[in-house]
Amino acid sequence: MSLVTRTLLGLALAVAISLAARRAHALSWSGGVAATVMGVAATAAGWRWCVLLLAFFLSSTLLSRWRRETKERATRAVVEKGGARDAWQVLANGGVFTVCALGSVALPSALWATAGLGALAAATADTWATEVGTAVGGVPRRVLGWRAVATGTSGAVTVAGTIAMLAGAACLGTLAWWIGLKWQGALAGGVGGVAGAVVDTLLGATLQSQRWCASCGAPTERRVHDCGHPTAPRAGWGRLDNDGVNLTSCAAGAVVALLCGSLS
Repeated sequence: MSLVTRTLLGLALAVAISLAARRAHALSWSGGVAATVMGVAATAAGWRWCVLLLAFFLSSTLLSRWRRETKERATRAVVEKGGARDAWQVLANGGVFTVCALGSVALPSALWATAGLGALAAATADTWATEVGTAVGGVPRRVLGWRAVATGTSGAVTVAGTIAMLAGAACLGTLAWWIGLKWQGALAGGVGGVAGAVVDTLLGATLQSQRWCASCGAPTERRVHDCGHPTAPRAGWGRLDNDGVNLTSCAAGAVVALLCGSLS
């Protein structure tokens, strides 16, 4: 199948999936456009790329809908964004993967597949950890200091979330091997996924912007707390929000996957 034909088919498939996700309130309009661009890039690179992207998107969407109301009640006072994912959220999780897909078209090399898998495995691991950890519950503890914090706080972990993180990276790596990637590359991608998710947690606990609602006396990531009062910076770097952390962790996943692949 030619590149043009594959790209056109990818466009049709990506538009259909994005519209369905939009109707299910999983994506905003901007998120749908970003997801369509990613889908076209993945299909242009090859059907294996498309399968991996679909696996990430479908699993993340299903998990986000699991106990949605319970999770929203638990996190709405803390998390900056909720509900339908916008373009920044989509690109933060899939942007590095998309660059790798386009790179494989422009300059064919097996290294692109390893890096792309590491990036997407990191996004999968982090998303599964967040969705499962929030849905199942348990006391979230900040990785620095190990103190209990509110559900949804960045830089915190739970037992269920940690297990889901490992499972997410392992599942995507296994799928990559099953659809034809050499086991060395699949293993490297899975390791990169775990490493990227760990980087995400560490950045969330250190550099990510943290704010404070003086009215409620509560920490949050929101600029306007759910009580309606503006919040003030408390710690971290003000310009580094959750989207920036996700993008950085995906890049870290790609780099670690490449390093592990070069050792095999």
